[in-house]
Amino acid sequence: MNAAHSGVAPGPVDPGPRPLRYAFLGPEGTFTEAALLRVPGADAASRTPVNSVPAALGAVREGRMDAAVVPIENSVEGGVTATLDAVSFGAELRILREILVPIQFVLVAPEATSLADVSTVSTHSHAWAQVRGWVEENLPGVAYVPAASTAASAVAMLDGYGGVSTEGLGYDAAVCSPVVVQRHPELTVLAEDIGDNKQAVTRFVLVARPDAPMPAPTGADKTSLVVPLWEDRPGALLDILEQFATRGVNLTRIESRPTKTHLGDYFFSVDIDGHIHDARVAEALMGVRRICPRTRFLGSYPRADERAVPVATHHSDAAFIQARSWVDNLKGQ
Repeated sequence: MNAAHSGVAPGPVDPGPRPLRYAFLGPEGTFTEAALLRVPGADAASRTPVNSVPAALGAVREGRMDAAVVPIENSVEGGVTATLDAVSFGAELRILREILVPIQFVLVAPEATSLADVSTVSTHSHAWAQVRGWVEENLPGVAYVPAASTAASAVAMLDGYGGVSTEGLGYDAAVCSPVVVQRHPELTVLAEDIGDNKQAVTRFVLVARPDAPMPAPTGADKTSLVVPLWEDRPGALLDILEQFATRGVNLTRIESRPTKTHLGDYFFSVDIDGHIHDARVAEALMGVRRICPRTRFLGSYPRADERAVPVATHHSDAAFIQARSWVDNLKGQ
């Protein structure tokens, strides 16, 4: 007997799972959006551009977004300090995935603008560092105007009605991704592929709250940590590094950042090869946490390049299990 014939009012219809909500460093057309669209299912999800990395991560912490994609490292400029700092302080977050995006830049301006008309250029600071050589050679003497993102500098020249104007902006042209031009053909491309390093790549990360399911180990993984320098003394950093070295754990990146509390107080942002489920990584993390109790775990996740790292036999899971079993047997004698 169905509900219609039983006299029992039918219950509410299950609408199914809610679409995931993603934040990304906007506006539309940024390299960050391109990275987000490489996340499986993101093309069908809710995607919201925000104007800064802290704003994107803040939306995740507050539950207004399920996850955010933000830039964390560039092959030319190194770590993105806004992201390194934002994930290191405040409520804990977890990195679930990394995405690598090849970077290409174009110089754009309003219609009827020529290179000879350009005296000021706006873009994000990391982009500016990657085109500085081309600018010095082709536009000597131009002034730089910082922008929140590469797309923001270009989109700001649009009046929203098909025309463009730089009046009042304080710059004549912008450096951005070719995707911005595809979406806004009103912009004129003055020069293409102007990056100094044609192999430049930016690494982005997908960040969620700590209760998000951790990706399973794949054999080609990376783990990210925040390690405060708990004591300023000779050998303090060596004590940290030895926890990794003695267990055969390779560091792929280590950067020092100020804690912003007082001069000389630093923490280390660290990436290592391996997953927390790997015995050598777990043992190393325990060692670091033992001597640095404020160590923060940011996540274990698959490497974007899928490159498996060879592990010496004496650092394998089997070797750790055998050694631990041997000690347990001795304790039981």
